[in-house]
Amino acid sequence: MLCKDPRKKDQSLTTSRTTRIYDKTTTPEDAHSHGTVESRNRKPQRAMSDSIKTLIASDKMRNQFAKALPAHLSPDRFARVAITALTKTPKLKSCTQASLMKCLLDLSAAGLEPDGRRAYLIPYGTEATVIISYMGLIELMRRSGDVTSIMAETVCEADDFSWRNGEVSHEVDWRAPRGELQAVYAVARLKNGETQTAVMTREDVDRIRKRSRSGKSGPWLTDFEEMAKKTVVRRLSKMLPLSSEIMEHITQDDTQFNRTAPTNPFAKDALAEDEAIEINGKEASSE
Repeated sequence: MLCKDPRKKDQSLTTSRTTRIYDKTTTPEDAHSHGTVESRNRKPQRAMSDSIKTLIASDKMRNQFAKALPAHLSPDRFARVAITALTKTPKLKSCTQASLMKCLLDLSAAGLEPDGRRAYLIPYGTEATVIISYMGLIELMRRSGDVTSIMAETVCEADDFSWRNGEVSHEVDWRAPRGELQAVYAVARLKNGETQTAVMTREDVDRIRKRSRSGKSGPWLTDFEEMAKKTVVRRLSKMLPLSSEIMEHITQDDTQFNRTAPTNPFAKDALAEDEAIEINGKEASSE
C-alpha cells in the first residue's frame, strides 16, 4: 500500500490558499480578512476629501464667502483656514458636502473662522455642525458697539467671592490652591457706563452639560472650566443690547444644547451621545 507524502498535501493547501487570496474572483469576505477591502475604501474617502477641498478653494465658493465676510476677513484666508480644519479633523470627510458648505457659509456670515479658537467644525454622524467657542461668543458680542468689554471667571472654594445686587467682588490668592470649582460668572461693561453680570453655580452648569450631545466626553471633561465660562457668557448675552443679527448667530449655537438626531436619521455611523470627537488630537463636543 502506497503512502502519500504529507508535505505535498501541505504544499497543495498552501498553493490553494494563495491562489484564492489573490485570484480576481476573491469574495469581499475573503478580501476583508486580508485587509484588501480597507485599502480599497480609502480611495473614495480621499477622493471625496479632495473634491470638498477643491470646492472650498474654487472661485465660486470664495465669491460666496466674500459676500458674507466682514471687511477684516479675506475669502482666501477663510478658505485656507477651512481646508486646514478639514485636514485636522479627518472624520469631517465622512460628512455630507451640503452640511459642510452650510457650516462654512454660516461661519462666514458670522465673521468667524473655523480655526479651533473661535469656532469648530464638528462631525456628528454624516452631518457637519458648527460650535462657537467662548472666545467666539465674546467677539460677536463686542461687535455690537454697545459692549466695551466682557470677562468671565471661575469661582473656587478657597476664593473670596460675593455678589450683591449685580455687583461682583472676587479675590483670589494665586499662591495657594484654589480648591474645587463652585461657580462661574461673567461681567459686561456697556458703552453707556452700565454693567451687567450673570452668575451660575456648579449645579447650574451641570444641568446645562447634561443637555449637551456630548456632555459626558470631549471638552466637558478635558476643559470643563472653559465650557463653564462659555455657558455663563451665553446666559449673559440675553441681558445685553445686541443686534438681531448677532443674536441670530448666538441662537444657532443654542441648538447645540438639544439632543437631536443627525439630519440623516438613517446614518448608521451616527455618533453616540457619549462618544468623543477628536480635533487636532484633542477631544471636542458641543456645549
